[in-house]
Amino acid sequence: MKVVHVVTAFPRHDDDVITPWLGSLLLGLRERGLDVGVLAPAYRGGGATAWRGIPVRRFRYAPARLETLTHDETAPDRIRRQPAYAALLPGYMLGGSLASIGLGTSSPPDVVHVHWPVPHAWFGALARASSERTAVVSSFYSVEIRWIERRLRWALPFLRWSIESADGVTAISTATAAAVARYTPREVPVIPFSAAISDGPRPDGVTAEARPQERAGPVRLLFVGRLVERKGVHILIRALARVRERVDATVTVIGDGPLAAPLEAEARRVGVDPFVHFAGRVDEEALREAYRTSDLFILPAVVDGKGDTEGLGVVLLEAIEFGLPLIASDVGGIPDIVRHGETGLLVPPGDAGALAEAISGAIGDPAAARERVERGRAHMREHFGLPSVVDRLLACYGRAVSRRDGLESQGVGP
Repeated sequence: MKVVHVVTAFPRHDDDVITPWLGSLLLGLRERGLDVGVLAPAYRGGGATAWRGIPVRRFRYAPARLETLTHDETAPDRIRRQPAYAALLPGYMLGGSLASIGLGTSSPPDVVHVHWPVPHAWFGALARASSERTAVVSSFYSVEIRWIERRLRWALPFLRWSIESADGVTAISTATAAAVARYTPREVPVIPFSAAISDGPRPDGVTAEARPQERAGPVRLLFVGRLVERKGVHILIRALARVRERVDATVTVIGDGPLAAPLEAEARRVGVDPFVHFAGRVDEEALREAYRTSDLFILPAVVDGKGDTEGLGVVLLEAIEFGLPLIASDVGGIPDIVRHGETGLLVPPGDAGALAEAISGAIGDPAAARERVERGRAHMREHFGLPSVVDRLLACYGRAVSRRDGLESQGVGP
């Protein structure tokens, strides 16, 4: 079976750290015998046309110096911050449409797997219309649904069409599946492929011991992610001020984004700036070292002013892989990973007091924290391990192809 994934961003070179989940997924599918490829926009006029032997078709949509709508950050975030980027959308749609038609006519795949169906469902439909055999699978991440429902309600008909016209639909989390289900009576399976991880042993040097606060020095809290409102780092900074009234603790913040300077100012405002280290974007080895040497991982996500929040919280899986106890907000897709009291601790989003209490509780009972890590790792293997995700995705592809063949035999388009 030949499958092409349509995405907004894909590694521009072998060492590019973006979308590692997709790379792992594609390699997992290839190991199961699939012929996999990628259709993605160009970045500044180029980008790798192959990644670890997987072919990548890049479509152009603007002069090279302007092709920065994707890759550096999500297109919705970029357009929100700099509305002028919306002027690139017509070129993006034209370039992607021509590439999709070419895909369907020159070397049609059995399945076009569309990530971010708004607007990529259109690309999938063109590839299918240009081919005699292609099925379309659309996968939703939730932010695109919330964006349309809150800001672009005129696009609701397109959203419904992107769901109903697909031969298969998946969702990244239980919360996302519920959002998609508002627009269709069809089954919406949850396939968290953006969380697909290997089933190997713990990373080198990682043990379940000495966490949390079972080593000398302050308790080390860690956050990893983009510095935008929905990540809730401002809540973590306020919680740190309360935690430090009871115990010596520090926070390392890894990641960059438009709120870097305001967050540094917030740390100064509440008097914890000497205890918050803003590391910015780091390389893979530095990230691994941060995971290895921290005591607790915090994801204090909130619903931001635009209605966005965490679709799943993949970084939580990375953290627990390194043996870190998890504390996160009860919002979006996070509860699929963090089951309160079982695989981690959940707190109400935006509640710095509740977050401080959870952190203090985890510090005060390290044995319970270790037990939650072990249960969390078992849960992770069962529900988010790469073999399980690949199995579910292969089944989805099979159903989509069967549905497409059934409709064609009836002379009916999906």
